[in-house]
Amino acid sequence: MRITGGINPEEYDRTYSDRELVRRILGYFRPHIGKVLLVAAMVSLISILATATPIIISRGIDMLAANPQLQLLLTLAAVVTVLGGLSWCFNFVSLWFSARAVGEVVLALREDAFRAVMRRDLSFYDQFASGRIVSRVTSDTQDFATVVTLTIDLLSQIVLVLVIGLVLLTQNVRLALITFTMGPIVVTIALVFRRLARNAMQQTQRALATVNATIQETISGIGVAKNFRQEAAIYDDFQEVNELAYRVQLNRVAVFGSIFPLLNTVSGVAVSVIIYVGGLMAIDQEISVGDWYLFVQGLTIFFYPITSLASFWSQFQQGLAASERVFALIDDEPLVIQTAQEPVPSLRGAIAFDKVTFNYSTGRSTVLQDFSLNIPAGETLAIVGHTGAGKSSLVKVLMRFYEYQGGDVLVDGRSIRSLDLSQYRRQLGLVPQAPFLFSGTVAENVRYGRPAASDVEVETAARQLGDGSWLEDLPDGLQTDVGERGARLSLGQRQLVALARVLLQNPAILLLDEATASIDPLTEAQVQDALATVLQNRTSIIIAHRLSTVRAADRIIVLRDGQIIEEGSHDALLTQNGHYAELYTTYFRHQSLEYRPW
Repeated sequence: MRITGGINPEEYDRTYSDRELVRRILGYFRPHIGKVLLVAAMVSLISILATATPIIISRGIDMLAANPQLQLLLTLAAVVTVLGGLSWCFNFVSLWFSARAVGEVVLALREDAFRAVMRRDLSFYDQFASGRIVSRVTSDTQDFATVVTLTIDLLSQIVLVLVIGLVLLTQNVRLALITFTMGPIVVTIALVFRRLARNAMQQTQRALATVNATIQETISGIGVAKNFRQEAAIYDDFQEVNELAYRVQLNRVAVFGSIFPLLNTVSGVAVSVIIYVGGLMAIDQEISVGDWYLFVQGLTIFFYPITSLASFWSQFQQGLAASERVFALIDDEPLVIQTAQEPVPSLRGAIAFDKVTFNYSTGRSTVLQDFSLNIPAGETLAIVGHTGAGKSSLVKVLMRFYEYQGGDVLVDGRSIRSLDLSQYRRQLGLVPQAPFLFSGTVAENVRYGRPAASDVEVETAARQLGDGSWLEDLPDGLQTDVGERGARLSLGQRQLVALARVLLQNPAILLLDEATASIDPLTEAQVQDALATVLQNRTSIIIAHRLSTVRAADRIIVLRDGQIIEEGSHDALLTQNGHYAELYTTYFRHQSLEYRPW
C-alpha cells in the first residue's frame, strides 16, 4: 500500500486571487449582516477607547506635572478603570456575535462542501483518496474560520490606526511624520512575505491531507494487512509521509519564524527614534512630557496592527489557502452529464444500449466500444463472462455512476442523460457483490432504501427472504446492531440485508451484480426463492456466477472484451458448444445436480 500525491495539488485544484476569495467569503456573510454590523460597531468603540486611554493619561501627566494632587490622581485612575471596563464589555459582545456569525458561516460552508462531495460521480472517488476529501470538508472548513476571525480583528486594527494617526497629526506634525515613515517599510516587508507564506501553507495542508489519507486507508484495510503480515511495510509507508509532513512543517515554521523578529526590529528602531527625538523636544519644551508619552504609546498602537497582521500571517494565509481548497472542491463539476432534469414517471423498464462507448477515465483502455443491446420491459437478462469482460461496467453505466463517452442509453425510449438523476435512481435497485451496511440496526439498514417505510413494511420485506428464517439467527432480530460496515454479521447475512433493502425499495429495474457469488449454498437457497418472486414483472439484469440464477434468466448474453459474442437460453448456448459452454465447465458445471466428479 502506498498513498501517492504527497504535497502535489489535486487535479481539480485551482488558484483564486485574494480578491476573489474575499468576495466569496463575504458572500457567505450576507445572511448575517446584522451580526456583522453589530460586531463592527463594537470594534469601532473598542478602537476609540483604546485610543482615548493614552490621550487621557498623557493629559493627566501634564496636569499632575503642573498641579500634583491626590484627588486628581484618583480621578485619573478611576477614569482609566471605567474605560477598561467598557472596553471589556464591548469586547465580550464583539466576540460573542462574531463567534456566532463565523460559526454559522462555517456551518454553511461545510454543508456546501459536503453537498459537493455527494454530487460527485464514482470516478471522482476512484481517482482521489477519501482521506484527502475528508480533510477538505472538516479541517479546511475549520481553518477557514481563522481567516474570518483575523479579518474582524484587522477591521478593529484599521480603525485604531486611523484614529491614533489623526490624533498624532494634531499633536505634532514632525513626530507624526517620523512615525508614518516607518509604516510603508513594514507594509513592504509584509507584502514580500505574502507569497512565501501562501506557498508554505498550501504545502502544509496538502502534506497533512496525505497523512490523513494514509491513516484512513490503513485502518480501512487493517484486516488485509494483518492477514499478509504487512504491518511493518504499512508503518514504513506512514513514516515516509509523516516525515514529509514534518519537513514541510519545519519549512513553514522557518518562513513564519523570520517575519516577526524582522518586524519587531523595524518597530523597535521606530520607537527608539521617537524616544530620542521626542525627548529632545520635551527637554527644549517644544512639547510637553504628556505629549512625549502619547507619541511613544501612540507609536506602539500604530505599529501593533501591522506587526500583528504579519505575525499572524501564517493563520491568515492558512485560512485563505483552506478556503481556496474548499472552493475548489465546491466549484469542481461532476463528470456525469445532465442534459436536462425531466421528471421520471413509473418506468416500464425497457432498456436500450445504443452504440455505447465507455472507459473509466482518460488514458485507460476502452471497456465498451459501440456496444448495443436491447432489453424488453420485464425481461430477466443474465450476463456472463470472464473478469474484465465489461459485465459490471454495463450496470454502472446504466446506474449513471460513470459517464459514457459515445452513443446513448435509453430507458423507455428516453435518454438517461435527460432524466432527473435522483428520481431515476430511485426506480433502480442495485445489489452489489460486496454489500455495504451503515452503523445501526438491521431494520435501519433495510429502511435505508425507503426512509418513510413503516416497521411492518420493513419486517415484511425482510421475511420475504427465506421465509424470514435468517432473522432467527440474529441475536436481536431486526434490532440487531450490525456494527461498523456490518462487521457483526456474516457475509451472507449482510447480503440478505442488502437484498431486503432492495425488496423494500420495490424498483422497476433490478440489478444484481454477482449478488450471490459470495453466499454459501444454504444462504443461497434462502435467497433463490425470494428472487424468483422479486424478478417477476420487472426488468432484471443479473451478473451471476451461480448456475441456479443463470438458468432462471429469460436470456443469457456472453461478453468478451466488451462485446456480445453469444446469446440465448442456457440449453441453446450449451448446444452451441462455444464460449458459454467453456464458462459453464469452468464456473457452473460443478454446481449442477447432474455433475459427478468421479
